[in-house]
Amino acid sequence: MAIYLLRKLIYSVLVLAGVVVLTFFMRPPGDPARVLLGQRADAESIAALRERLGLDQPLPVQIGRYMLNLTQGDMGTSIATNRDVFETLVERFPATALLAISSMAIATILGILIGVMAAWRANTWIDSTVMGISLLGISLPAFVVALLLVLVFGVKLEWFPNSGYITGGWEHLVLPMVTLAIRPLSIIARVTRSSMLDVLGQDYVRTARAKGLSARAVFMKHALRNALNPVVTTVSAWFAGLLAGTYFIEFVFNWPGIGLVVFNGIEKLDYPIIQGVVLFSAVIFVVVNTFADLLYGFIDPKVRLQ
Repeated sequence: MAIYLLRKLIYSVLVLAGVVVLTFFMRPPGDPARVLLGQRADAESIAALRERLGLDQPLPVQIGRYMLNLTQGDMGTSIATNRDVFETLVERFPATALLAISSMAIATILGILIGVMAAWRANTWIDSTVMGISLLGISLPAFVVALLLVLVFGVKLEWFPNSGYITGGWEHLVLPMVTLAIRPLSIIARVTRSSMLDVLGQDYVRTARAKGLSARAVFMKHALRNALNPVVTTVSAWFAGLLAGTYFIEFVFNWPGIGLVVFNGIEKLDYPIIQGVVLFSAVIFVVVNTFADLLYGFIDPKVRLQ
């Protein structure tokens, strides 16, 4: 187990190192100082900004300074707001985390239950209906679902507010949470069903049935646990994506998370913010996926041996 853990940690560090190098070069094309100040800026202002951003130093020095600053938790300063980038992201992250966690909790619980039910009633009208609805949920883009929910439940029925944060009431969470949950819920349901049906065809399941175990015992005790690895992969990937920033949904519902920070940064060519968000998102992806890899080892001991 120790070797398995060490190998995963080394791999994660290497991935993060590669991301750090790539994010360093995420700058506007040409002279970043001139792009940020505009073509009419005088030479003195451009020189001052270049010095402030460290662009007057040789490239190896810039890379070395960037990496050194990151080890100290310094992601730079926003050009638009003159605020520390890391401080800004930490301030906005709880709003994104609340939305991501609540959405994935609903998607995971309902997705597994629906997938198990579809596998239990495979090739029946229940299975066909569930898979048809899940296919529709996968096909609809999140921003389309968001606009439809706003139109129906926000404008027409007026059941829930169209925008805002939970400081104005927990009802503000409902529409963005449901919007984000629909697609991963549909995918988790389909993956669970497919994995369950695959496991049910294995030899050890047939052996358990031959021993006289009930269908429910075989289904829940022998098949379900062994079918969870693909489900864990799906859940971890979606959760990392949502946790890194639900950009369009936060923009549509005016949710004060990392997504709004990204939109403002792109609009104003605030590349320290863009660099910070990319690196912040990469760290979240690596941490969540590493945790999922470790979870595989507890679910299936054969993973540790491999």
